[in-house]
Amino acid sequence: MILAQIGIKTNDVVKMAQFYKDVLNTTTDCDDTVHQAIQSEGIPLAIYNDGTEKESVNNNVVIAFTVDDVDKEYDRLVKMNIKIKEAPTTRPWGARNMIFEDPDGNTIIFRSFPNNETIG
Repeated sequence: MILAQIGIKTNDVVKMAQFYKDVLNTTTDCDDTVHQAIQSEGIPLAIYNDGTEKESVNNNVVIAFTVDDVDKEYDRLVKMNIKIKEAPTTRPWGARNMIFEDPDGNTIIFRSFPNNETIG
C-alpha cells in the first residue's frame, strides 16, 4: 500500500492553495476553486472543498515537511508575515523544528536534521 496524497478540506481553496504554493515555494497552473493539487517532493498535497462548510479548527493532524535548513526557512516565512507558533528549536532526537499554521489553523512543521539524516 502506498500513501498517495494528503488532502486538506477548506472553505477557500484558492486562498489555501496560494498559501501552500508560497510556503512550499512551488507553482501550479491550476486555479480551480474546488480542487487544487500542490506538487512538491514527496506526495502531492490536495486542497479541496467537498461542498460542505468546514470548521477551520483542526487539532488532530500535523503536516510535517523536511527542509534543508529550518533556520533559513524561518527567516523566509517571517519575511512573508506568516505567524510562527514556535521558532526553530532543536529536539532531543536531533531534529530542528519550527511550527506555524496555515490560514485554516492546521499545524505545519518544517524540520531539518543534522547531516541531512531523515527520521520518521
